[in-house]
Amino acid sequence: MNNFGDRLAEANRQTQTPLCMGIDPHVKMIPALFGNAAAEAGSDEALTAIANFCDACVKAATGRVPAIKPQAAFFEMQGPKGMQILQDLGHAAIDAGLLVIMDAKRGDIGSTSSAYASAWIGHDALFPSDALTINPWLGIDTLEPFIDRADATNSGLFILNRTSNPGAGDLQDRLVDDIPLYMHLASMLAPIAAARIGASGWSSIGIVAGATWPAEANALRSTLPNSPFLVPGFGAQGAGPEKALASLIRNHDYWQGGLINSTRGLIFPESARDASSIDAWKSAILAKIDMDKQVLNSI
Repeated sequence: MNNFGDRLAEANRQTQTPLCMGIDPHVKMIPALFGNAAAEAGSDEALTAIANFCDACVKAATGRVPAIKPQAAFFEMQGPKGMQILQDLGHAAIDAGLLVIMDAKRGDIGSTSSAYASAWIGHDALFPSDALTINPWLGIDTLEPFIDRADATNSGLFILNRTSNPGAGDLQDRLVDDIPLYMHLASMLAPIAAARIGASGWSSIGIVAGATWPAEANALRSTLPNSPFLVPGFGAQGAGPEKALASLIRNHDYWQGGLINSTRGLIFPESARDASSIDAWKSAILAKIDMDKQVLNSI
């Protein structure tokens, strides 16, 4: 299996887009067409609806976007059987040819990080993935078990750097020697990423850089020229296409160098809200994917 950066570059090329489908099964937002997802957490009724919805999302994404990004918390809240749905979702997406970015934001010290890495990184992991989001703010040494596992499985990492939430700057913008803390982190990650560049010119070590902060994303790109960027914040969180694409690289007719994630905008669009059948829901989702791809490629 190729380096993750190479697989991402190829997936961007094949689908002609950096658009990534986030899969966060908000139980109060899943249409009743799929069942009663808002039933008691962990109940058969809720689990069936969530599984049906996730399966439909994977089918809609296949061949149209390069990747999906499931958010682990929404599966964890359903208990052990919810985690089984996440496991099945990962396998189904990989089998369908999608890249799977597990959004679990793991991070700890020593053997605990090694355990997380074994569980979450690689196609052979219990929760299979092509890449995992991780939290670096305990220190660079805590990344080592994740990097080792990613190297061993040709997987990728997206390391939280300048995140999209409103309070991100409370810590990430703090100045140390007149340089923002997130830029210090980027400088520490630069040699790690540079050592893992594939044939495509892209590294397997990427960062999370929110679409809501385009100036910061541009600064990060200058420090991490070969790292893929996972860009949340497009659509429902308020960032338009220009901001979302600030750190990506134009390659002829499409953008590469990362993934622009859209969750609520793709899987809960207003156009699908009143769908009278699953087929009608799918048609609305496919139309929204096509529209967002066209919007991004028009920039």
